[in-house]
Amino acid sequence: MTAFIIHNMAPIMFAALVVFLLLGYPAAFSLGAVGLIFGLIGIELGQFSPDFLQALPERVYGVMNNDTLLAIPFFTFMGLVLERSGMAEDLLDTIGQLFGTVRGGLAYAVIFVGALLAATTGVVAASVISMGLISLPIMLRYGYDRRVASGVIAASGTLAQIIPPSLVLIVMADQLGKSVGDMYEGAFIPGMVLAALYASYIFLVSMIYPKATPGLPLEAVGFREPDGSRGLISLGILAVASGLFGWLAMRGATSRGADYVVLTMFFGIVFAFAVAVVNWLTNRFFGFRFLSHIAQQTTFVMVPPLFLIFLVLGTIFIGVATPTEGGAMGASGALILGAMKRRLTWDLVRQAIESTAKLSAFVLFILIGARVFSLTFYGVSGHIWVEEMLVSLPGGQVGFLVFVNAFVFVLAFFLDFFELAFIVIPLLGPAAERLGIDLIWFGVILGVNMQTSFMHPPFGFALFYLRSVAPRESYLDRITGKRMDPVTTGQIYWGAVPFVVIQVIMVLLVILFPGMVMHYKGTASTIDPSKVRIEIPQMDMPPLDFGPPPSFK
Repeated sequence: MTAFIIHNMAPIMFAALVVFLLLGYPAAFSLGAVGLIFGLIGIELGQFSPDFLQALPERVYGVMNNDTLLAIPFFTFMGLVLERSGMAEDLLDTIGQLFGTVRGGLAYAVIFVGALLAATTGVVAASVISMGLISLPIMLRYGYDRRVASGVIAASGTLAQIIPPSLVLIVMADQLGKSVGDMYEGAFIPGMVLAALYASYIFLVSMIYPKATPGLPLEAVGFREPDGSRGLISLGILAVASGLFGWLAMRGATSRGADYVVLTMFFGIVFAFAVAVVNWLTNRFFGFRFLSHIAQQTTFVMVPPLFLIFLVLGTIFIGVATPTEGGAMGASGALILGAMKRRLTWDLVRQAIESTAKLSAFVLFILIGARVFSLTFYGVSGHIWVEEMLVSLPGGQVGFLVFVNAFVFVLAFFLDFFELAFIVIPLLGPAAERLGIDLIWFGVILGVNMQTSFMHPPFGFALFYLRSVAPRESYLDRITGKRMDPVTTGQIYWGAVPFVVIQVIMVLLVILFPGMVMHYKGTASTIDPSKVRIEIPQMDMPPLDFGPPPSFK
């Protein structure tokens, strides 16, 4: 028996951790306890050197001294302030009105706003709860199928998992030893493609089951002009003009080395906001305007979050700021936006600070527990066991990716994304690197995969967040006065299933089309350092004649 334990210490240790977690013990304490218990067993059996434990204080201090992790409280605070300042409510109301009577318009608005909130908050809970409180009653009021409504809200909220500034991407980059900026840039296109797949699914549903996603009735569409028109033409003209101006301004402002998309967005935002301000001033002081109500409202609602996106992601992408500095600017920008909306109160700031402190402590304790576990796991050569097992899988890189993603997908039924990132990723990274897999690509693939941990039962956190705000009992709608049926837990779960399938399809797309991620290398040097030759030409030097040495008397 002793020989069996000595020979299989690493797999037994990993299995014991899974048992502890399935029994419901907190992840941080389970990790630390398993690491210390098996460390003592290893010392007793002669498989683990006590010298490893002497490195534990230094590893814990290394976690506390990690500047990259400072971005987590900054982005969390930014997201919570924005969620409580009413930005999501304004966006959902305006974008929902923009789609008007289009079938599935409210669902499209939820997806669009979910992507926008993901790019400004990075917090899944904030996005799901905000959209659940605001959009779910409206969707139910106008006859949306409860499964479609709950599924699209939960799935759109989880876009904050993969669209920068995602918290899990910060942790992923830290665990893989890669740049957070590269991870953000690599994940941006997959995040946008995933949002487009969600919208495509809603389009199919609206075509096949039109009653499941009805458009707004005519009487519910606001922001009309005096002649009864919607004024969408002026909005389209403003959007085209903003894009054209942004492109021209970008061409004149930079010659090389900058992210053209980010700069185009920035100049377009400035132009659109300037036009909307001028329109507002002429309407107020001179009695005429050249933009419709919907165009002006959309511009004023869209510009603040878009500018915040540029302030955070734009400065990171073009290399002006580190992710930690970008997070600090984002937190400051969120406070400024809240003050501009006159919704920034001491109580709001206090609640945001308390929630940020709780989440940051949660992450830190899990990371410290993971350090204890990994110290013992490495001490009993567990990393070698994992690496050899994964590298020997049939199929090379493809076989490795298929197995790893299936493994993570199953684990996501029981573990949340922080636990997966701190426990599993450090074990998979070395094997992926040994197989020649780009670690940024690998991290983005797993990031998309780990979105499913929010979406599938029994522990889908996005489903729990939505359950907490969805009506449990029948209620009277405050607008129509009709008696509305509740949303059942089964409807929430079944509504999430199609979006979990879409997320799995997205994993396959990222594997099949790595260029979606690899564009982050576009500005990198293509010179192979091993082929660089430095040749110093021979020079004929004149004879050196310094004369007789000086005499000192």
